[in-house]
Amino acid sequence: MPDETLNRFRQSIDNIDAALIHMLAERFKITQAVGAYKATHSLPPADPTREEAQIARLRALAKDADLDPEFSEKFLRFIIDEVIRHHERLRDQI
Repeated sequence: MPDETLNRFRQSIDNIDAALIHMLAERFKITQAVGAYKATHSLPPADPTREEAQIARLRALAKDADLDPEFSEKFLRFIIDEVIRHHERLRDQI
């Protein structure tokens, strides 16, 4: 049976995971609104210039936070790709 210290660590991890899920949900609510805006204004679903700027910004933030910049870029790229997929679907519905 895990000891109390391990249980406290796990509780903290569970709390952080819950916060991440809520933050991602909020982020996707906003990106869905962006996608709807882009679709109704005939803007492309992807913005490579913004994506590259965001990746560079978040790599720098990751480095400052002692988080592997490669990991942060992979994580952000996964999110961006999903957002673009949503934006394409919204565009195709119009």
